[in-house]
Amino acid sequence: MCVEYITIGDLNKYLKKIFDNDRNLQEVYIKGEISNFKAHTRGHFYFTLKDETSRINAVMFSYKASMLKFIPSDGMKVLVRGKISVYEATGSYQIYVEEMDQDGLGNLYIEFEKLKKKLASEGLFDQDKKKKIPKVPKKIGIVTASTGAAIRDILTTIKRRFPICETILFPSLVQGVDAAKDIVKNIELANTFDIDTLIVGRGGGSIEDLWPFNEEIVARAIYESKVPVISAVGHEIDFTIADFVADLRAPTPTAAAELAVPNIETIKTYLDNAISRSTISINNCIDIRKQNLSNLINSYILKKPTAMYEIKEQSLDFLIDKLNKQMKLIIDNVNIRLFKVVNSYILTNPEILYKFKQQNLSHLINKLDVLNPMNTIKRGYAIVKCNDKVVSDISNVKCDDIIDINIKNGIINAKVLEVNHGKE
Repeated sequence: MCVEYITIGDLNKYLKKIFDNDRNLQEVYIKGEISNFKAHTRGHFYFTLKDETSRINAVMFSYKASMLKFIPSDGMKVLVRGKISVYEATGSYQIYVEEMDQDGLGNLYIEFEKLKKKLASEGLFDQDKKKKIPKVPKKIGIVTASTGAAIRDILTTIKRRFPICETILFPSLVQGVDAAKDIVKNIELANTFDIDTLIVGRGGGSIEDLWPFNEEIVARAIYESKVPVISAVGHEIDFTIADFVADLRAPTPTAAAELAVPNIETIKTYLDNAISRSTISINNCIDIRKQNLSNLINSYILKKPTAMYEIKEQSLDFLIDKLNKQMKLIIDNVNIRLFKVVNSYILTNPEILYKFKQQNLSHLINKLDVLNPMNTIKRGYAIVKCNDKVVSDISNVKCDDIIDINIKNGIINAKVLEVNHGKE
């Protein structure tokens, strides 16, 4: 019997081909716990997925690992999607991970990011839509559990910082399946009261405990509140959808109370300083007015009021003299002009002007007679026209042109038979 031996590499290639052609192994969803986790310097993740009875090697390449929203670690329970294939170098089969989420927390995180993106696109987080928190409120509403550290911290802080501020508690469920609806109901109820600011929150807890503040109905109730809302959910590192949509986010319930009311000692100091500045300002105004009054009382005009009258009298005399001089000057100039006109040669000898004008007219008539072309024609000359234009040069006509010869007592029409260009 002849036996054919194959190499290990050929065997692993054969097994890999079988795995890669199995449609059931091209997309599998499994859950398990991470162990032996290693992040390679090139960005790839290598780890083992295990449950109570079995384990499988896993690899997640860098172009997929870079999209994770969390950092995997040993002991973390995860949900993965990927394909099963054989790694030829070792002959072991493993899962090539395409997506990975934290089991339980991972699904909540996906829901959180999905809702956050949706509300952000609708403008619920826009800063220009945030309402201002009153600096000196008279009445503050609080939506939280009626027992626990959160309400104690809020009330204690408000009483310590600003004891004259009134508070109204709207007891609400802050955990569990019915908590979101109860929070919404109390926010809407608080808006029917005459309050300046509304604090909505609870103390710390797991993400599941804080989840009611990640519900869409709570986010929309906060956004639609006519009263400015300060969110105070969990600890400083906790962020919820309520924090993004609220008009102001406080890292803790205590911090929310500090943001909601001023420190009365600060106000007292401010008022003391304001009173001091006002007193100084008023005293300065009084001193200035006193000095102005003293200056008026001791002024030269008030002590000798007739002095001002005397100055005005003297000025009036000066103006009257100046006016009289100007009037006299004008009258003198007019009289001189009148005298010249009355005694002018023309007025005393008007016939001379007539004779001058007559001589001038005769001179003009003689000039017109000299320039009159008709007088020239009367002496035997003629005016030749061609096409209604005077012929002043032989170049103005050519053979066969019809010309008009204007003489003393008529017009002769002629035809040009020959044009002789003679020298002048």
